[in-house]
Amino acid sequence: MDLSALSAAVIKGDVDEVTRLTKSALEEKIEVQEIINNGLIAGMEVIGVRFKNNDIFIPEVMISAHAMRTGMDILKPLFKSSNIESKGVVIIATVKGDVHDIGKNLVAMMFEGGGFTVIDLGIDVGADKMVSAVQEHNPDIVALSTLLTTTMENMKDIIEGLKTNGLRDKVQIMIGGAAVHQEYAEEIGADGYAKDASLALDKAKELLGL
Repeated sequence: MDLSALSAAVIKGDVDEVTRLTKSALEEKIEVQEIINNGLIAGMEVIGVRFKNNDIFIPEVMISAHAMRTGMDILKPLFKSSNIESKGVVIIATVKGDVHDIGKNLVAMMFEGGGFTVIDLGIDVGADKMVSAVQEHNPDIVALSTLLTTTMENMKDIIEGLKTNGLRDKVQIMIGGAAVHQEYAEEIGADGYAKDASLALDKAKELLGL
């Protein structure tokens, strides 16, 4: 089976076709890792490039990401037996006081499409909840988002919370969202900043040397 057809279905956002082709690939005994890398992720990589170049916009990305997730859901029960390798674990959240999540959700989708394991803590997340999540999941990256200038300081609070609990040096911290910028990332001691979802994936890979 040519997995480029699966990639094309992801790019089109065709959920039914992604479902059919993912199941067909399994029936043909194609390795799960190969289906993910050369089918599902390959399709999302094309979407990422198109998004970065402004050839497509958020609705198209979300449609393709939904299709990719459909394929991943079929494969997930087989991950352990197939020794699937993740590029890394990312904990992502919108910080305390902010309930906006469209940007965060898009970044999470791009991370998943890039081969990362994503743990989404949702919105209104403070230092205590993040510290507990980092202790539990031992992530490679913590990604923080805020749309509001009034909640920017809560990013710093999370970083300070990680420091206090001896966790800061165990993770790379990225920030993003309309309210923040590179200078603010440096000011609060974050490791990276990305202004949009496609650049966030690139920055994550850069931080982990991938």
